[in-house]
This record gives sequence, C-alpha cells and structure tokens, in this order.
Amino acid sequence: MRAVAKYGAVTSLGSLVLSALVVAPAGGATTASAASHGTAVAAARAAAAGIAFGRCAEAEMLPDSIQCGTVKVPLDYAEPAGRQIELTVSRGKATGKPAEYQGAFIYNPGGPGASSMYFPMAAALPEWKGIARAYDIVGYSPRGVGRSAPLSCIAPADFLKAPTPAPVQPSPSYKQERIAQAKAYAQGCARNAGQSLRHYTSLNNARDLEVLRAALGEQKLNFMGASYGTYFGALYATLFPSHVRRMVFDSVVNPATEQIWYRNNLDQSFAFESRWADFRAWVAKHDKTYHLGATPEAVARSYERVRARLAEKPAGGKVGPGELHAAFLAVGYYDGYWTRRADALSEYLKGNAKPLIDQAAPEAAEAREAENGQAVYTAVECNDAPWPTDWKVWDRDNSALARKAPFETWDNAWMNLPCAFWPAPRQQPLEVRTQRGALPPVLILAAQRDAATPYKGALELTRRLKGSVLITEEKAGTHGIGGGDNKCVNGYLEDYLLHGKTPVRRASCAPHPEPDPVSLDRRAASPRLPHAV
Repeated sequence: MRAVAKYGAVTSLGSLVLSALVVAPAGGATTASAASHGTAVAAARAAAAGIAFGRCAEAEMLPDSIQCGTVKVPLDYAEPAGRQIELTVSRGKATGKPAEYQGAFIYNPGGPGASSMYFPMAAALPEWKGIARAYDIVGYSPRGVGRSAPLSCIAPADFLKAPTPAPVQPSPSYKQERIAQAKAYAQGCARNAGQSLRHYTSLNNARDLEVLRAALGEQKLNFMGASYGTYFGALYATLFPSHVRRMVFDSVVNPATEQIWYRNNLDQSFAFESRWADFRAWVAKHDKTYHLGATPEAVARSYERVRARLAEKPAGGKVGPGELHAAFLAVGYYDGYWTRRADALSEYLKGNAKPLIDQAAPEAAEAREAENGQAVYTAVECNDAPWPTDWKVWDRDNSALARKAPFETWDNAWMNLPCAFWPAPRQQPLEVRTQRGALPPVLILAAQRDAATPYKGALELTRRLKGSVLITEEKAGTHGIGGGDNKCVNGYLEDYLLHGKTPVRRASCAPHPEPDPVSLDRRAASPRLPHAV
C-alpha cells in the first residue's frame, strides 16, 4: 500500500488551510442511515442466494483445487434495489477433519486496488497449513478490482510508458507538467466511470465484506486484512462489531479521521527515509559482496551514480530514473528484495545492466492489472476524505518534507495529486472506535520499523478498538508480517485463529533474521541456493 501513516511526524501539516478542502455534501446522516438499511437488505439477499462455487475462469490462473464464484452487491448501498455489481470470490476448502472446521477465513492484502483471489493457494505453504485445516481459505477481488466491476482511468499502455524521470528536486516547469497530468488523470477516471465513480470507497468495501460474510453462510466474520485492509477492516469492526468472530489487522493504517488520507501519505513518505537508510546500512555491511560502499553514505552515492547514468541513457531503453526508483521503493516494503536489488545495482556499475532491466523494466503483460490497481487506489482514497485543492498547500508541505525525506516524498505526491482535482464528492471519514466489550478480542500485528504503515498507526488502532491485542516485531520493517518469516509472530497468529488465544495486553517478538547477502557470482556457482523474492 502507498498511503498509510504515523500521526504527527510532519509538523508542516499543522498549517493546513481548512478552506482549501472539499467537504462532503449535506445530508450525510440520512445517507448513512439509508446505506445501513441497504447493507442489511443486501446481506439478507446474499445469505439466501449463497455463492455457486465452481471452476475458476481461465483469467484467474488458479489451480483446479480452487473454486470460484461471484456475489452481488449494490453499487450504491443507499439504493439496494438499484444497480448490482458482481465481486469475484475464490475458495479452497478446509483440509482438516470435520471436527476441526471453524468456517470461512477471508483475506484482503490491501491496496486499495489489490486482489486476494490467489490467497487459497497459501494453504499449501507451511506457515498456513495449520490454519487451512480449520478454515475454508477465501480470497476475493474488491469492487473495481480485476473482474469485479473493473475501474480504469487511462489506457493501460499509457500507464506503463517508460523510461520516465524522477527528479529529487522537481523544477517549477516539471511541477506544472505533473499538475496537468494529475488533472487529466482525474478527468479520465470521471469520463470512464461516470456516476459510479463516487461509490468506490472504503465504507463500501466494508459493507461489501459484510455481504460476502453473509453469502458464505457465516454468522460471524473471520477476516485478516493487511495494510489498507486494516483500514476498511477497522471500519467493519466499527459498523458491525457483533458480527466479528476472529479479526487480524496486519501492518496497520492509522485510522484517525484527520489522517485519512493526505496526512497519512506525508507520514509514509517521512517513514520511508528511515527504511531506505536501513537498506543502505545493510548493503554497506556487506560491501565485500556488493562493492557499493562501506558506509550508508557511500551506498547512496553509488545509487545516485546509477540514477545519473540512467538519466543520460536508459538501460535497455526502458529503465530510467523513474523505473529505478520504483524498483528500489520495494526495499522499503520488504527486505526479501534487498539481495536482488543490491545485486542489480552492483552489476550495473560493473557494466552488466541485465539484472536491473529484468527487475525494473515495466512488463507490457502487466499493464492492464497495474493500471486497474492504480485507478482503484486513486478513486478510493480521493473519495474517502477531504484533500487540499490548492496546489500551494501540496507544494509547501511536500517541499518542506523533501528536505528531510527526499527518497519517496515527491513520487508519493505525484501519485496522489489527482485527488486535488477530483470530480466526485468527498466523504467525511467515519470515526473508528469501539467500546469495551463490543468486540471480541482482535489481533493487531506490526513491525516496529514498517515504513508503508508506520508503527504509530498500530498504537492508534489498539487504543481505538477496545480489547485489541498488539503483537510487535521489534527492530524489523517488513510490511505484512503474518504468515511470513517470523515464527514467533506466526505462533501468535495461529494460536489466535485456531484457539482464540491472545496475550493479556500485548507481546513482542525478536526480529526475523536479516537477508543473507548472495552475489550473482555465488548464486550462479551455487544453484541450490534459494532465490530471493
């Protein structure tokens, strides 16, 4: 996910001008009441209809062991008898004995704009086998994603045009170019989606989850949301607390209403600077393998040399500074990328551009999915909340932030800038909060140095969902830790999902091991070595 946060990290936000925000139209309470009634109607209808699971469409590229189906939800919950859209759903049946069965377990990987149709395949992984014995493993494509009433804003071929620039200190003329692109993008979303554009929201994603629960025949929800999935999962917990059985929040979006979404994005950019420093420190520690510099500063200079060369001559005609940055942004999310990215940088400086091209060049075959994911991301975040509509606010805040955190700041700003010119009405975010006893215990997982969803978000959600329990992976920064490399975290996750057990308040796990540096030469000479992510 590209838009999540740590409260209060960027002091310049205190001067945000309220008059620069677009606010939701009057009549919000009436609309919310109608949507609440509409959700109950849609859920009852889905419970009666169920889901006719069968062979998956070829486009899903899933094995025969997984079944697929669809569930109908209202485009507009205020009009449950109006236009319906279909969400695609996948399921892998529980593998254990009947006495072990605990129902359906739904997963969302975040985004906004990501699908979990692949998720039933996780049942074969060692970390998930125990859970898969007890639960039907269920994935789905949220509204707008994949084949679920897909949303598009521009031609996919235009979305992945390369090479692209990525100036750390954009000039006034470059800023004007990006403003024009953001306006055109917002207009494209409106032109393609029409009146339906306003209905791609986090609140509707939470309502869709309630309808999916009912369609699966479940009286109560078993759900795990990662990244953005924690935000609409928290909305679900606020709207339907009595319908929750087991709920896991993994890598948590700060749900405070004032954070959604402009401030969360600034806080994320600030946090990425520290994670970028973690990567450079690791590379420096392994200078004998990568020869990129024995200090983090020296590694940074190596990276800048590559950026400068790519600006003059893109690698393979496709990898310029923009593609380089996008590839290396991944190291802030997952340290599983560290070895491959360091290899690619090292090899490029030795005259071998192929690894960098392989890892950074956009793939035409991925253009449609990538454009669709970006369209849904933009629509949901722009619709969810007020955004500054005055470019001077964006310029002031991001210019100030870029002086402290240059690595992601402007790239993140350009990604979200269509929200300044968004044509659909904005909502006021729902206050995420439950009273003690309203929810059963829920599990919150967070890595202490996560940049995509900074740790303060997990602390904030823990305060707001009374009775929730926080598990922290100390001194680690991988984004999404449940079912990953940390056996301690996985133990808490399995205890909770299989037995409903949680620590009394909170617990900590030592960090998972750092990646083992593997040079391309060593990898070629040792084919038994596992491939990095």
